Amino acid sequence: MRLTSLPLEFQGAMPILRSLHNAGYEAYYVGGSVRDILLNKPIHDVDIATSAFPAEVKELFRRTIDVGIQHGTVMVITKEATYEVTTFRTESTYQDYRRPDHVEFVRSLKEDLKRRDFTINALAVGIDGEVIDLFDGLSDLRNKILRAVGNPYERFHEDALRMMRALRFVSQLGFNLEPQTFEAIYEYHSLLAKISVERINVEFVKLLMGSFRQAGLRSFVESECYIYCPGLRNQGEGLLRFAELGGPAIPTERQAWTVLIDCLGLAEQEIQPFMKEWKCSNQLIKEVRQMVPALAYRKQHEWNDWQLYQLGRELALSVDYLLYYFHQEPNLAKIRLMYQNLKIHSMKDLAIKGNQLMESFDYPRGPWINQVLRAIEKAVVDRRLENHSEELMNFAKDYLRKEQP
Repeated sequence: MRLTSLPLEFQGAMPILRSLHNAGYEAYYVGGSVRDILLNKPIHDVDIATSAFPAEVKELFRRTIDVGIQHGTVMVITKEATYEVTTFRTESTYQDYRRPDHVEFVRSLKEDLKRRDFTINALAVGIDGEVIDLFDGLSDLRNKILRAVGNPYERFHEDALRMMRALRFVSQLGFNLEPQTFEAIYEYHSLLAKISVERINVEFVKLLMGSFRQAGLRSFVESECYIYCPGLRNQGEGLLRFAELGGPAIPTERQAWTVLIDCLGLAEQEIQPFMKEWKCSNQLIKEVRQMVPALAYRKQHEWNDWQLYQLGRELALSVDYLLYYFHQEPNLAKIRLMYQNLKIHSMKDLAIKGNQLMESFDYPRGPWINQVLRAIEKAVVDRRLENHSEELMNFAKDYLRKEQP
């Protein structure tokens, strides 16, 4: 098979391939970019594999960076972009189930491709557009089959994260796991305990956000991989509830975690420790902690001004969009209008400040200032009070008289 026209991303890297060829080396586009072209999907990264050893690559190009030279990878810098150029290699045993003990550089494309994870990722494209397919990856692409290269037990024993990658590809591409590949995942799923949470997190989030997440999550549960993921050992039913949700791919990571936690039925106080186990960022945890209770509320009620104000426009829109997955109709235009019409959008918009309260009332500095401002803030948002300094000061007087701080 020959590509009749190369995508712009490949054309941009063509001078690198030509330089390698002119110097007497082989060079090919490889990996996910080739797969995505053949599936008519957007290309994210262009990877180049070559028979040139790292030192030979560095001699050939003026500007390079040693990004992973111990594994054969040199980054070549051009005026337009940067490209990772990796030497054909074979790999030794994997004592820790994730990294080879050592790699050996070779001159053979076949030896390089046979170490890759799945047949659909073991394709290469030459400088003339010819697709090199040594493991029937084209057939598997046509038939939507996800199959390990060679012996699946060896592939997953080498790098246990490949099991999560397999499930992620099912979710993203809608492919079916080849039976022996699935059996190897089922047998070796406990090896995920050897993989860092950070690496599992990357694949898990992509699985949750896939267009075919229903199939991906069912395979995740059926293979029992979920048992060795943080906080999921007893959550098979919740994961299947997630799998049963209809609707398109979930757009953002924070929305994916929000829907997942809703399906798992976690209490509000359980959200932070659960996401901490997954090594999520503090900002993501903060957003999801706000969104989960908001989604639970929104499934039963319409927004009111105070809730919309507290949540903020962007998180409110994110939450409302999720109604699609629960057979309800979001109203994003209404939220935008409601938010625009709020009396204030933050405490900074209030017509009085804390220093004015200090000057007007004979109290020592203390928490009473924030308490008064918070009471004023809610009264203004709830439209019980106009945002005029005189009205706000009168409200403060009444509040302090009642509360007697």
